Amino acid sequence: MPDLSLFDLTGKKALVTGGAVGIGRACAVALAGAGADVAIIDVDEETGPKTADEIKAMGRDSLFVPCDVTSKAQVQDMVKAVVAAFGRLDIGVNNAGIAILGADEELDQADWDKVIAVNLTGVFLCAQAEAQQMIRQQPTEGKIINTASMSATIANCNASYDASKAGIVHMTKTLAAEWGRFNINVNCISPSYVLTPMHASTPTVVRQRIRELTPLGHVERPEDLYGAVVFLASAASNYVTGHDLMVDGGHTLNAWLVPLGRAVPPRVDPEQEVVQMKHDLDALGTPYDADGINPDVHPEIADAFKAAFGLGE
Repeated sequence: MPDLSLFDLTGKKALVTGGAVGIGRACAVALAGAGADVAIIDVDEETGPKTADEIKAMGRDSLFVPCDVTSKAQVQDMVKAVVAAFGRLDIGVNNAGIAILGADEELDQADWDKVIAVNLTGVFLCAQAEAQQMIRQQPTEGKIINTASMSATIANCNASYDASKAGIVHMTKTLAAEWGRFNINVNCISPSYVLTPMHASTPTVVRQRIRELTPLGHVERPEDLYGAVVFLASAASNYVTGHDLMVDGGHTLNAWLVPLGRAVPPRVDPEQEVVQMKHDLDALGTPYDADGINPDVHPEIADAFKAAFGLGE
């Protein structure tokens, strides 16, 4: 009989960067649901504590620690604060990330530098500080999970974002090779278009196109990452390291010229897609329509899609 307790995280201590909303909150909820105590790390000092309170309401210990992941000093202090509260660190989820849209022939270097600083350097600084703690403690072991993106595999955003995510994938492999001797597993997850507050400005026609081009037929929700996160954080993945786990509904598999057909309805309908995004928008105090859309949350995203799809005002 298989030992399903392999997925049990009871007693484990975790941190999640960018944990206030979206993918980060999903990771935190998944880890807490499997039994872990989870620290929420974010620059959002208003929403972060609310998410920590949600984790506490699940019966787990939690705290909020503000941190700018581009600062090595802040990252080191953040890990110390988590260990001071929890006693140790078993799981680090390095999820904080940003995107600055714009045509690459016009992209300002300051925008390039900012994206690389948060998405790539920030992930490294956090992984480094987590590994240092995991190496010091007994037993010497741990699980580090980095958030990459399907944009590490396909060119679908712009150079700064795609390069930062591709960098995470290869950095994950390198760190896994280096830190395996300490029984530290380093893996990454590559989601698709996830309905987080960032995508509150994505028009309905764009969401429908994503559905049509995704074999599993629905836009990804934050909760679609639960299983992948728990797997990579638990003993079930003890012999998995340096892996980029694609969680994209099959989106990157399709390069055909027409939308994919369906034989049966997808598991998730459009109303179910936006449940968690609406939760996060509520937490942020951001209004939205029945479809969970507010084009003013990220007008640059709304404008980019309008231009790409030929949508009028």
